[in-house]
Amino acid sequence: MREKTFLESFSRHRLGVIGCVGVALILLAGVVGPFFVPFQKGYGEAMPLAGPSAENFLGTDALGLDLFSEIIWGARTSILISASAVLVAMFIGIPLGLVSGYSRGKIGALIDSAIEITMTIPTLPLMILISALVGPSVRTVAVVIGVFAWPTLARIVRNSTLKVSQMQYIEAAKVLGISKGSIMFKHILLNIAGPVLVDITLIMATAVLTESSLSYLGLGDPNVWSWGGILQTAFKAGHHFRAWWLVIFPAASIMLYVIFFNLLGIGINETLNPKSRK
Repeated sequence: MREKTFLESFSRHRLGVIGCVGVALILLAGVVGPFFVPFQKGYGEAMPLAGPSAENFLGTDALGLDLFSEIIWGARTSILISASAVLVAMFIGIPLGLVSGYSRGKIGALIDSAIEITMTIPTLPLMILISALVGPSVRTVAVVIGVFAWPTLARIVRNSTLKVSQMQYIEAAKVLGISKGSIMFKHILLNIAGPVLVDITLIMATAVLTESSLSYLGLGDPNVWSWGGILQTAFKAGHHFRAWWLVIFPAASIMLYVIFFNLLGIGINETLNPKSRK
């Protein structure tokens, strides 16, 4: 019943539905699209820097490669990096947030301090430094983004755990002798899934922005297509002045990715917590 009620409420949230449909289309393009669109490499058969046409839907780049194919494969890269970053952030942030909110002792205070200190660190310069030292790759970018994304998730889990841990069913679980691990991961975590899911959508949006920034600075994986890498190549060669499609379409893809995931997060948040609309 709760799932049915949530779906009914969410379906009435227009912005949330738009975000959900947009995210579904992006996932479809990134996951299924590469099976039908060839990976662009070497030199293309089409005319270099040709504008959008019937043969090349979004035009071509300086090597005559189809930009539409590059955008599709860039969607796959964005999804892979975003999802990997989320997994890393969840692996670190959720257990630390649960322990911090449930224990409240010296361990909790130590974790709180680690969260506060990490959140004050300027992340982008450190990401640039680490990516430059380790070397550009999809794995490196995903791990770096996830490592610096965990504090916000940990804080949300901590604050939600503090509220849920004071409820009667948690006290009853303690009386029954259920272990702390079971209480945190089975009883508390399931009841704070809403705020966690909302923050995950925000991490997905932030991750693609960060990846695009690193790729634009030349710290992305040169062996894969990414939206930031396409922009970096266009600006580096000065093609953005005469080949507008090399800038507009990758930038629009980044913008839509961020907007759709943010709208999805807003929809989930306002459906689970109607008071947030005020």
